[in-house]
Amino acid sequence: MTEQLSGFIAEHRDTALIIIDTLQKVRDASGESFSYGNDYDIISQLKKFADANKICLLLVHHTRKQKSDDNFDMISGTNGLLGAADGAFLLYKEKRTSDKAVLEISGRDQQDQKLHIVRNRETLAWELEKAETELWKDPPEPILEEIAKFISSSNPKWQGSPTELVSALGIEIKPNTLTLKLNVNSGRLYNEYGIHYESRRTHNGRLVRFWLESKNYRVDA
Repeated sequence: MTEQLSGFIAEHRDTALIIIDTLQKVRDASGESFSYGNDYDIISQLKKFADANKICLLLVHHTRKQKSDDNFDMISGTNGLLGAADGAFLLYKEKRTSDKAVLEISGRDQQDQKLHIVRNRETLAWELEKAETELWKDPPEPILEEIAKFISSSNPKWQGSPTELVSALGIEIKPNTLTLKLNVNSGRLYNEYGIHYESRRTHNGRLVRFWLESKNYRVDA
């Protein structure tokens, strides 16, 4: 089942997302295809492939018509499908002709969500109308706030050792602790403040670099 996917990855090394529409087209059509064990094994194989290649694998699957107290029980097949997957998105409409739908989200590493969406008839895109629960947000990280004050339009790029960075920020923290926090939160630093971060070891020791996201400011290679 994963041979064709492996071949595609080998030819397209920069692949980050693969969408399979639908799961039924790649699953084994044996007599045991709807057993819990078979369903779990299918998703486990695909998850193992996705993890090994560091990609996101999105499977499109059908739901049953029968209603249930737990809407995720409407996923066609056994609980083995959801049990092996990292998460699931369930999209449904109360009426087939309606432009309104509900998107439910559940998973191991994400907050359960119930989103009410509306289809824009001009763009044919689904737009968020409201969310029944607020999205979880990371608590403020003082280190990132200090970096954002330091790296600005008036000082769009900087590089130096972790010790020099501690001195420049004027904060009390061990240099190695600072770089550890930055390594863990580099994605957040970029997403929330538009600041790129890079850390590498040189013959003179550890070197860290920052530059503000702008076509006018590029750090030298």
